[in-house]
Amino acid sequence: MSDFIILDEEKKEAGSSGIGENVDDGIRTIDTRTMMEKINDFLISFQKIKTPEKVVFYRLLSTMTNAGMSLLKSVQVLEKQEKSPILKKILWRFGEELKEWKSLSDCLALFPGSFDDAEVWMVRSGEKTGKLNDALLQLANQIEKVASISWKLKSALIYPAMIMVVVIGVIFVMMTMVVPKLLEIFDNKSDLPASTKILISISDAMTAYWYLFILWAVVIYVAVVLWKKTPGGRYNFDYILLKLPVFGTIIQKVVLSKFSRILSGLIASGVSIVESMRIVSDAVGNEVYRQRILLLSEDVKQGMKIWESLDTDELFPDMMVQMIQVGEQTAKLDQTIIKVADFYDEQVDNVIGSINKLLEPFIIVFLAVVVGFIAVAIMQPIMNLADTISNS
Repeated sequence: MSDFIILDEEKKEAGSSGIGENVDDGIRTIDTRTMMEKINDFLISFQKIKTPEKVVFYRLLSTMTNAGMSLLKSVQVLEKQEKSPILKKILWRFGEELKEWKSLSDCLALFPGSFDDAEVWMVRSGEKTGKLNDALLQLANQIEKVASISWKLKSALIYPAMIMVVVIGVIFVMMTMVVPKLLEIFDNKSDLPASTKILISISDAMTAYWYLFILWAVVIYVAVVLWKKTPGGRYNFDYILLKLPVFGTIIQKVVLSKFSRILSGLIASGVSIVESMRIVSDAVGNEVYRQRILLLSEDVKQGMKIWESLDTDELFPDMMVQMIQVGEQTAKLDQTIIKVADFYDEQVDNVIGSINKLLEPFIIVFLAVVVGFIAVAIMQPIMNLADTISNS
């Protein structure tokens, strides 16, 4: 790197300084970066660039190298025009590393927060085969597809969650601010109907102990987050997600799509099956599938076919296992399994579209029931009072 000054033995004898030195096999290096630059590089190494920025970076780099521009020159041009401070700093670092004859895959490996193992291996394979521009273009397409299916999963989970939060918020406001004002007209609460008494009890509890409801919500959230960080908690949480009605099916399809697409890209790039399995296990984003894929990797090490290990496993549908079997028998596993990914992408689109159509009527009915109960609880004693006045 240009950040470091290389001093040979002759310069050492000339009396060079030893501040910030590292000695390795007779070569002494002095780190000339300031403390702020070191802290900045350390923090950036853990920051993650946005997926659209990464896709554009790979596409432009593929186009420029395909046009005959050197890799170093391409990175320098991209670094000058980049607006994102994080990616700009990363590209500057890439340029410095490339000047020292480092490979692009080595540069990517310096920033694990932004570039995962799958990207590093696919770029490394492209460098070895002399088809770096093709590997970059394939990588851009793969990241775009995986990001798209991940976003669809998040939207499928976040949309109903946000709706329920809004509904609960509306109910909370009604019970703590609106209902108490309406119930002030009743002086003698002992003769009120049962529904009204229930409404009064709920309203009084929310009004007097509203902070406890918020505290309990925070405690439950923090407890779940801490539980997920434990090995067993993460596995059990992901297992519960897979068993959820409707949404569990969507999560499974998204995981299988990621598995198929990333595995196809790695195999097509020449990465070994065992190494591909290890990389894919960390990329699927589900602990249940991660552990199963690691077991699959061990089975492959022992000489077992992929489809044989996955046969009768409920985590992998029969259709997918059969497609893998065909791919292994025809030595076209990468081409076959990518079709599985496309199939599951389409399935996720259809299921999410159906959920959104069914969710709105369900929410309307739920709100109607809640508001109807409140209205009946308030109006019933008023109607009884009107009947009493009329009779008298």
